[in-house]
Amino acid sequence: MRLRPIVMALLFIFCIALPLIIGFFGSSFTMASITGWYLTLQKPWFSPPDFVFGPVWTMLYILMGLAWWLVLKHGFERRTVKIATVWFLLQLGVNLLWSVVFFGMQSVAGGFIVIAGLILLILLTMHHFRQVSRMAVWLLVPYLCWTVFATLLNGMILVLNPFW
Repeated sequence: MRLRPIVMALLFIFCIALPLIIGFFGSSFTMASITGWYLTLQKPWFSPPDFVFGPVWTMLYILMGLAWWLVLKHGFERRTVKIATVWFLLQLGVNLLWSVVFFGMQSVAGGFIVIAGLILLILLTMHHFRQVSRMAVWLLVPYLCWTVFATLLNGMILVLNPFW
């Protein structure tokens, strides 16, 4: 089914906006803890400065939205597009859950469990995106790499702060 240009433009805006909104909501948990609890944690030597995280996540959310749009523009009536969208939305929800658990609940161990599951969900999303758009998969590669790095960072914070 061919979508009209205005519908495609609105779909594009929605696909970019939803991950950014989810990211903004997650950042509210982060910002509440970043100047207090998070400062008290021991961090590994490779931990980036705090100011890096906002721009990186913003770019990753935009790439996620663009990837999702590349999938959706093939037509939501296609079964493969519906399945890929379910996996995408599931991983996006778990992405938000990590901020809630790690920063909101101040649980480093819980955050580690959530982010480990997130990696699996990103891989499953990439697998299902591949059925529709290979370019969409490539757009998720930076997200996967950053999440693997964040998992390592979360794991090292857990090791360095065993009582959290």
